[in-house]
Amino acid sequence: MTSTTRATRPARKYRAVRNMRYLILGWLLLAGLLNYLDRSSISIAAPFMMEELGLTNTDIGLMGAVFSWTYAFCQLPAGYLIDKVGPRRMYFIAMGMWSVATALMAFGHTMAHFLTFRVLLGIGESPNSPNSSKITTQWFPREERGQAAGIWDSGSKWGSAIAPPVLTLLTLTFGWRAMFLIIGAAGVLLAVAFWAFYRAPEDSKHLSDDEYRHILAGRDDATDEPVKIPWLTFFTYPQTWGLMLGFFSTIWIWNIFLTFLPLFLQNTLGVSIASTGWVAAVPYLAAALGAIFAGRVTVVLARKYKLSSMLSKKVILVGGCVALGVLLCIVPFVHNLALALIVLSLALAIVAAAQAQSWAISSDIVPDSHAARFGGIMNFGGYFGGALAPIVTGVVVDATGSYTPSFLVAGVIAALGGVCYGLLVRKPIA
Repeated sequence: MTSTTRATRPARKYRAVRNMRYLILGWLLLAGLLNYLDRSSISIAAPFMMEELGLTNTDIGLMGAVFSWTYAFCQLPAGYLIDKVGPRRMYFIAMGMWSVATALMAFGHTMAHFLTFRVLLGIGESPNSPNSSKITTQWFPREERGQAAGIWDSGSKWGSAIAPPVLTLLTLTFGWRAMFLIIGAAGVLLAVAFWAFYRAPEDSKHLSDDEYRHILAGRDDATDEPVKIPWLTFFTYPQTWGLMLGFFSTIWIWNIFLTFLPLFLQNTLGVSIASTGWVAAVPYLAAALGAIFAGRVTVVLARKYKLSSMLSKKVILVGGCVALGVLLCIVPFVHNLALALIVLSLALAIVAAAQAQSWAISSDIVPDSHAARFGGIMNFGGYFGGALAPIVTGVVVDATGSYTPSFLVAGVIAALGGVCYGLLVRKPIA
């Protein structure tokens, strides 16, 4: 594997920041948190929108599906553009766009309005994870990328954890329309701050020479000519399909929780609307911790037990998906709130761990110079199929009045995802 790396850097003009790469990681985590705060806002507003506008579960599911399909298809050009023009410019454009799309939800009155704004949200949010993956390859040596991915990907889980109590409070205090405006404005401010702050390691005036050498030592070997892999060629490799199918299984399950967890808690377990925010936060907090913990486990497996970088991540992916399948089949038959929260929390923790390590293992499979576009392909596969989960779940619940069929099917999908990770993702693409 090869990549281009500048051998020299401009002289520092400011005092070096210790462990600058982790400060960068903090920005990625914050962006992921806001990203999912915006994305999950529809699940918080859903009961109020259904009451005020006469929407159905199927309508709410359709909003989730339209977002996911748009998000999925935009992964392919997003990954290419990130590798082409750089993550700084793409992050600024993307964050600004998804924040404006969120704010526009406040002005919607019909399904046509809401579906249009969800399409814009999908376009804007599509570069977020490939961007974070690309920045990770720039700022972290290969051995640390599993841990780094676990931290930045946990931002989506922290965002989903914070969303229920914070957005419920904003909605009850100011109304659901004002809630969309407030979080949209916060995103615009963060986009401007990121543009002003972020620089690549080669251009950073706060990165010490020692840390820069540490980063370079764990990158691909530097050469004058980067490896060139035609985009369509990726689809001829089993590794690509293994990641796409495995990631699809986690996104299917994640989309069910993201769209319907508050309604599931209210309609099945009897949680009040006022309490839903705090109760729904518990599984997402477990998810955030699960992503971080799994990332640390990969470092221990690589350093202490001498597993390869790829194998250390496959342990999490294969074992986690099988355990996840069992937990999801248990969910519909647990009617005690405390016990249900434990099962739901464990399930989401494993989903988060698998998603983070999917991003991390993608940089083990391809050269660093192709990290964003390959991650975009993986994300496309996950969300293209996973987009069906909200609408299928909404239709099934409207028809049967039960979430049981959806959880049982999700359990089977999770186990099959583990099989795909295990059998198809075996070695890097030569």
